[in-house]
Amino acid sequence: MLKKHDEITEILERGIEEVIVRKELEEKLRSGKKIKLYLGFDPTGARLHIGHAIALRKLRDFQRLGHHVIFLIGSFTALIGDTSDKDSPRQPLTSAQIEENFKTYKEQASKILDFSKVELRYNSDWLSKLNFKDVLNLANKFTVQQMIEREMYRRRIAEGKPIGLHEFLYPLMQGYDSVAMDVDLEVGGNDQLFNMLAGRTLQKVLKNREKHVMTVKLLEGTDGRKMSKTYENFINITDPSGEQYGKLMSINDGLILKYFELCTDVPMSKIAEFAAGMKAGENPRDLKMRLAREIVTIYHDAGAATEAESEFVKIFQKHETPTKIEEKKMQKKSYGICELIFEVGLATSKSEARRMVEQGGASIDDQKITDPKQTIELNKKGFVLKVGKRHFLKVCC
Repeated sequence: MLKKHDEITEILERGIEEVIVRKELEEKLRSGKKIKLYLGFDPTGARLHIGHAIALRKLRDFQRLGHHVIFLIGSFTALIGDTSDKDSPRQPLTSAQIEENFKTYKEQASKILDFSKVELRYNSDWLSKLNFKDVLNLANKFTVQQMIEREMYRRRIAEGKPIGLHEFLYPLMQGYDSVAMDVDLEVGGNDQLFNMLAGRTLQKVLKNREKHVMTVKLLEGTDGRKMSKTYENFINITDPSGEQYGKLMSINDGLILKYFELCTDVPMSKIAEFAAGMKAGENPRDLKMRLAREIVTIYHDAGAATEAESEFVKIFQKHETPTKIEEKKMQKKSYGICELIFEVGLATSKSEARRMVEQGGASIDDQKITDPKQTIELNKKGFVLKVGKRHFLKVCC
């Protein structure tokens, strides 16, 4: 068990990009004073991935030390949508879409947080009650110059891309969340720094008190870009264990140590040993397999992690068929290969299925199919359809 001193150091340093202002925040934490902190999520999608989990795990650490943790659903801010990491405005969501998206947020986040000790809030409770005069009062605390200092806005201006006036209101709304909940600290991704500082400004101006800001490092996805629903390079915390394991095994070797730091509870001293081993020439595959086991265990359990690893070795190292394969019975006895891949749900469209076939990503009973016009005859016994590296399905009629 870590000593309290070490737990605070871990909170302030592991996976952290920046703490504003660290000295004062550390003094509060070491004094034994309990603080109120929050993390907000705009429900622009229905699933949380392990990149989101970095900040959630930081909340968990504060929760373990007895601090007051708030999980905030951006039920109002999602109507605009944050563009902090975007090159163009987000498409606005309807209230119905937002409500549908955040239905399972609590259930997903419960894999990390103990919600019996978490306050769940919705920012529509206060933002929807602001009138135009209230908005003007918030707006006069900032300047246009402050807004256009943001790199993404400068880039869009230089490229002649539009910036909606409503986008300037987003930092005000997120900032007002801090005032409405009267928090001591906001935790979020490093891409949220500008919005989080807006809350620090408003808390100081409207309540004459400090709000600290803690930004966590951003996690690259399976293709090396920022993990995002936009790029479809994410690993969801609710992915099946086998899929989760397989995705983790596909990350770039250069990300292994970062994933250990941000996504697991493996001690930093042990991660330093891993780094030394890799530098000495140890096979990164073995370390990546340990990483995959660690993360699958967190979101499933040790048994699921062991089974996922066994299946991965069987499929990708021994090139054998999975132990368990879902079976799908089709209505017709004859299909074009692209039609079949689409109909069984292994492609989102027939054109995508065609690309898979043309790129050599489809096979039947280990026989590769390369002709997108090929007709496939089905029978009652069935055959194993493989699409991509990890999607297997037994198809029969």
